[in-house]
Amino acid sequence: MSELFFARAQMGLSLAFHIVFAAIGVAMPLLMVTAEVLWLRTRERVYLELAHRWAKGTAIFFAVGAVSGTVLSFELGLLWPRFMKDAGAIIGFPFALEGFAFFTEAIFLGIYLYGWDRVGEKAHVLAGALVALSGQASAVFVLTANAWMNAPTGFHLEAGKLVLDDPIAAMFNRAALHECLHMGLASYAATGFGVASIHARRLLQDPENLFHRRAVSIALAIGGAAALLLPPSGHFSATRVAELQPAKLAAAEGQFQTERGAPLRIGGFPDRAAHRTRFAIEIPRMLSFLAYEDMDAVVKGLDDFPEDARPDPLLVHLAFQVMVGIGSALALVAVWATLEKIRKRTLAGSRWLLRAIVVSGPLAFGAVEAGWMVTELGRQPWVIYGVLKVRDAVTPVPGLGVELVVFSLLYLALAAVVVLLLHRQVAQSPVFHEGEEPAGA
Repeated sequence: MSELFFARAQMGLSLAFHIVFAAIGVAMPLLMVTAEVLWLRTRERVYLELAHRWAKGTAIFFAVGAVSGTVLSFELGLLWPRFMKDAGAIIGFPFALEGFAFFTEAIFLGIYLYGWDRVGEKAHVLAGALVALSGQASAVFVLTANAWMNAPTGFHLEAGKLVLDDPIAAMFNRAALHECLHMGLASYAATGFGVASIHARRLLQDPENLFHRRAVSIALAIGGAAALLLPPSGHFSATRVAELQPAKLAAAEGQFQTERGAPLRIGGFPDRAAHRTRFAIEIPRMLSFLAYEDMDAVVKGLDDFPEDARPDPLLVHLAFQVMVGIGSALALVAVWATLEKIRKRTLAGSRWLLRAIVVSGPLAFGAVEAGWMVTELGRQPWVIYGVLKVRDAVTPVPGLGVELVVFSLLYLALAAVVVLLLHRQVAQSPVFHEGEEPAGA
């Protein structure tokens, strides 16, 4: 197999692994700070215990995310030397800012973890808030670099080389807003539902445990709010992709022919040989409306793009359908939980809702993975959209198959460590009942 195959496989594996920890690193600090604020307002010890345990979880994910992120930074240079040579000066600015945000997060996470009873309560909460803010800032800076690859600007070509003109314009490119907004909301939704899923499973076994009841309530409030905001965010993203990357839109929607009043396709399997998407449910003219807010708008099909500039419609369409389907399901679970709250029904008494939350956790991270597949595979065959193709950026060095196996084993080992540590954390969960001190803490 070619170096291109192994390089893409290794980069895909690394991104798929790292994105989970990146998403949790963005959202988990908000959960721990929320729990501490509730402790300070109510003086219920269950919230203090939640803050302590979620802080430990945040530290675990921060450490593993730092390792996997460092690996990714090395892979950029090792696997894609032409890309780094051409674009290094351009994406270097947001990555430098990301490094500053990362170290800020590390400093204040250290203060938060070791500052219990050593700094004032307000100072401790402030440290946690700064962890949350710097984690979000770190993600934004990385996403602007990725967005630049989708909508490159702020440079000019001189003798075939990219010359930086405006680093601010490059960082705040036309794809930056919708990528940062959508990925930020996806991080909060996935992490909120992921944490709620773990505690909901324990709550099914011990419905009277206040520790898990409070945990589900906080995590579901944050994850559910984000899930309800994801559909309008997704619509905004679709309108930007339609303008900036019409080939990606065509692949994601299984649109082969250029068509006025194009239908929205739900499900189905794009058939490149037949130039059609089979077995899809079609809603007439809806794609034109969603992409251009005009039911009679023309949507350019894949067949009107050069053969060597088309993303794979099967992979992109299926990943897009998974992302949208799961995102819609999460929003429905959030609505369900809201209705139960309005009816003043307890979570512990809504066992079918708890079961739905348990399932929603892993599905939410599946949606995050599918979304990144759409983002990255939809840009193919370009590494810098319209400027540099993937095949021209890959390293010529042989032996990448061995490297892929080594890194795969590394990620498996890291995943095993995380699962073991989290299992220990959950297994040692305390038991709280109304008006009682915790048992088993």
